[in-house]
Amino acid sequence: MAFKKLKYWFDVELAKLLADKILTVYPDFKAIHFCEKVARQIDELELKDRVEVFADELHHFLKEEYTANISILMAILGPENEKETGMFKEFYWIMPIAKYVEKYGLQNFTVSIKAIEEITKRNTGEYTIRPFLEKFPNKTIQQMLVWSKDKNKHVRRLASEGLRPRLPWAKKLQQFIENPKPIIPILENLKDDPSKYVQKSVANCLNDILKDNEDFGKELVEKWIQNPTKERKWIVMHAIRNFRKKEDVWALKIVKQLEA
Repeated sequence: MAFKKLKYWFDVELAKLLADKILTVYPDFKAIHFCEKVARQIDELELKDRVEVFADELHHFLKEEYTANISILMAILGPENEKETGMFKEFYWIMPIAKYVEKYGLQNFTVSIKAIEEITKRNTGEYTIRPFLEKFPNKTIQQMLVWSKDKNKHVRRLASEGLRPRLPWAKKLQQFIENPKPIIPILENLKDDPSKYVQKSVANCLNDILKDNEDFGKELVEKWIQNPTKERKWIVMHAIRNFRKKEDVWALKIVKQLEA
């Protein structure tokens, strides 16, 4: 993908790309009308609104039944992303599908959760999962606990990234700002993950916790630095970066212990 602002990739050419993919599995898709409807709406919009237009028009032009539509959309996803990069540069076109699940899939938990798992293997489900955490917190956390042990690094990353209380460009998860304890079993499963991609997510999740529940977060850090692996050392150092920048006494003590 040549360099240009991400929002401009959500244009009529993307509408044609999606339509062509859909036609291979759903020949009755009204591709021309879909592209025309998208083209009429997107020019003045920013990225998030453009993505939502695509999702809404998919909803309008696909079948009436959500599970049938998910079958169609899952069938066009193509090969999984084997790298730790490329979710936006190479798989940006999946973002409207993720938004479709986020916006229209809440009443179909099992089907939607499986779709999110497949989406995140290519793009990301970190935004899509959040309404499910709000509406079905216990069921969704249990699923994310399973994901935290998945063989696929993208799925493991989703287990922590989707739970971040203060995920950038997303609505805050107030339930975890008020009480981060439900997050911890998942982070415990991931604290020694071999993937740097996952490690960064765990560190950022812990950093979020420290912003709102400092004492609780510090207790977790102090627990984790007992006989830490090299992966956990990196996670902790990255998680406490804001304290380190301020030369906080507690953080300096943690750093000294990790470097000993």
